[in-house]
Amino acid sequence: MAVKWRLAVFAIFFGVLAAQAGERVSTARPSAQYPADPSWSALMSSMEQMDTAMMSVTQSGDADADFVQLMLPHHQAAIDMAKVQLLYGKDPQMRRLAQEIITDQQSEIELMQLWLKHHQASPLQLKDQIMKDQTPAVHPGRD
Repeated sequence: MAVKWRLAVFAIFFGVLAAQAGERVSTARPSAQYPADPSWSALMSSMEQMDTAMMSVTQSGDADADFVQLMLPHHQAAIDMAKVQLLYGKDPQMRRLAQEIITDQQSEIELMQLWLKHHQASPLQLKDQIMKDQTPAVHPGRD
């Protein structure tokens, strides 16, 4: 039940953002467009930073790595937007959702960064690391 509710909230939220994004003039910065609404300006700033970061990713030819490289700024934007919600939002359910988003997305960012670190290592480095991780520690003077 909670998952369905969460999905519905995301669908509505991103649907509204997409509709509003289509209405704004591409040359106008949202912060200049909405100077009296700091929460909206902060949300749009998060979206712009995400767009810039995602557009700067170059295709590697590795679908897995490309997916992760594009998801990292997407997840960071979700965290940034959730922080805006905590700063300006008043609804207890939305504040709780924002806190969950921060926790979940940060955990997924860490997982993706770890995956990239291991994925970008050469196969020999990975084999050495796996062997090192699986080799029991030797303690002098102990049997």
